[in-house]
Amino acid sequence: MAGVVERRSIDVVPDDERHGSAVSQFTLWLGANLQVTAVVTGALAVVFGANACWSLIGLLLGNLAGGAVMALHSAQGPRLGLPQMITSRAQFGVRGAVVPLALVIVMYIGFFASGSVLAGQAVGELTHLGETPGIIVFAAVTALAAAVGYRLIHTLGKIAGLVCALAFVYLGIRLLQRADLGTLLADHRFALPAFLLAVSLSASWQLAFGPYVADYSRYLPRHTSARATFWWTLSGSVLGSQWSMTFGALAAAAAPAAFVGHEVGYLVGLGGTGLIASFLYFVIALGKLTINILNTYGGFMSLVTSVSGFRGQRTLSPRGRSAYIAGIMLAGTAVALLGKDSFLTSFKDFLLFLLTFFTPWSAINLVDYYLISKERYDVPALSDPAGRYGAWNAKALAVYALGVLAQLPFLATAFYTGPLVAPLGGADVSWLVGLAVPAVLYWLTARRDTARVARPGVPDGELGANAPAGSGG
Repeated sequence: MAGVVERRSIDVVPDDERHGSAVSQFTLWLGANLQVTAVVTGALAVVFGANACWSLIGLLLGNLAGGAVMALHSAQGPRLGLPQMITSRAQFGVRGAVVPLALVIVMYIGFFASGSVLAGQAVGELTHLGETPGIIVFAAVTALAAAVGYRLIHTLGKIAGLVCALAFVYLGIRLLQRADLGTLLADHRFALPAFLLAVSLSASWQLAFGPYVADYSRYLPRHTSARATFWWTLSGSVLGSQWSMTFGALAAAAAPAAFVGHEVGYLVGLGGTGLIASFLYFVIALGKLTINILNTYGGFMSLVTSVSGFRGQRTLSPRGRSAYIAGIMLAGTAVALLGKDSFLTSFKDFLLFLLTFFTPWSAINLVDYYLISKERYDVPALSDPAGRYGAWNAKALAVYALGVLAQLPFLATAFYTGPLVAPLGGADVSWLVGLAVPAVLYWLTARRDTARVARPGVPDGELGANAPAGSGG
């Protein structure tokens, strides 16, 4: 097992352990998005007011916009050889990064829970154990696979991408045998609030991958083209998510009463009975297994990053790795069991709520990496609270807070609606504000902070361990 179970966690992946090509990002993110929760996300656009025609356009725009931001994060992986969230220490400080990290961990637990609800239904039917035991079995298998790590994750992505693509082709044919596509798309009436909700749903889906996308590109060789990493990530994620969401939107438009609240049963019933039904339950569980492993693995990385910022820990024992992963699994399973009866509405609000906190983080991280630090970080200083990046960066944390607050007037959720939502016809444009405001504010405050910026001309991704903290340029 020594050559199978991953040894690395938040430490830098050395060049002699790098492997693969950028194409691996396409297969991973295609497989991660061809799954039932993405189907539900697409359906939500129709359920909450948009017609199928404008839902599909809005979902595509959101996937492209959010996917571009997500893929820019992915391109950081080969350059630095580090998990995504540890690079937040360069912006917020070695300990200050715990602020966005805490919210990221909540995200992982929430997505683990939502995925477990849907997959638990499939596992329960497949094994005849029922929904609750199905959720528990699925969660346990997820944790075991996450403990094995990087190579298994990519292997499952390839398998899921192929198997789920074939299943979705078949389900798409079956759907169009029951419903006329021209009829479904005949309603062209445009409603701006519903259209922007569709954009926001898919954009939030993509942006939520940002905090962990580089975790799965960090083993690529250092010389891997950033452009290739970007485009392979973007194409896999957008193709997979748009494919799933299109199916969901059309299914919700064709049979709202049969689909909404019975998503897994509808998909399987659409496909057939007997062996075909069993295969489709397996496909649903496999698709959710792929994405839930990403959530478990990402949560594990984020927890280790949070704790190590205060303990100075750079490596992790196998026992420690298992403990962190078990913690994520237990928390996610508990949330799944508590919220399984109010899944659909809760999931929509959860997605939009997360978007409020992750768009400012994405904006700050990308501006810092591409415009301020010019793709170079002092990697040893990322573990040293007394080093170049300090323990807490009050300016960056203030910008982050302002980025969150700036969105509140434009935010529309079940538990809060901002004062500027009504003048905009009920449209939620908070995520656009959440990208623009912190990006500009961070650039203005950080561009002259040369003490934090790595010297030009140093090896990619890393300064010497003894580089002076004030040697910026």
